[in-house]
Amino acid sequence: MKKTKVFLIIFISLFLIVLIFLFINRDKFVYVGSVDYVEVDCNKKSEILSEVYISDQKIRRENNLIKYAKEDHRNQELVISIIEKCGMPTLHEVNQEQMNAIWLGLQHTEDKYRIKYFPLIEKAVKNGDLSKEQYALMKDRILMDEGKPQIFGSQIKNGKLYDLEEPETVNERRLEMGLEPIEDYLKRFDITFNAN
Repeated sequence: MKKTKVFLIIFISLFLIVLIFLFINRDKFVYVGSVDYVEVDCNKKSEILSEVYISDQKIRRENNLIKYAKEDHRNQELVISIIEKCGMPTLHEVNQEQMNAIWLGLQHTEDKYRIKYFPLIEKAVKNGDLSKEQYALMKDRILMDEGKPQIFGSQIKNGKLYDLEEPETVNERRLEMGLEPIEDYLKRFDITFNAN
């Protein structure tokens, strides 16, 4: 009986400490929520996409997960809203950096949006508006999301190269997409490639 009371007192104390911590830090915790369409002016899509690109690159240099999540979410909403309201931009309408912002917004969003808009990415690559490398990275990400082996070896999961289809010929596929040899790529992650 005495042990039960001591345990109960410790449990309640820890629970109160956690509640106080959460209350004090409540502004630091963020529910990002679903990706919703936001109001965008199609005449200003170049400026919006420039802001998305700058924001995306900036947050990847910082080490603030809360800000990271908020900015990524905002960027995703802007990119998806532009596509839905204004159509998929081309290099005749925006510059390369702004096209890259479209790709970044979709690459860093939920898998259902990557899958939904991937045909537009494929078309943009065929038209020369986006690179084959961007195609390869998104294709591998989608395959990983679906639990299938990747094709180009661009995805790392839990510190290891994610499952790879036909590893013995991956460098041929990577070369076609303008990617460096997989051995060089994996050195950045301190991973040794084994084709077997």
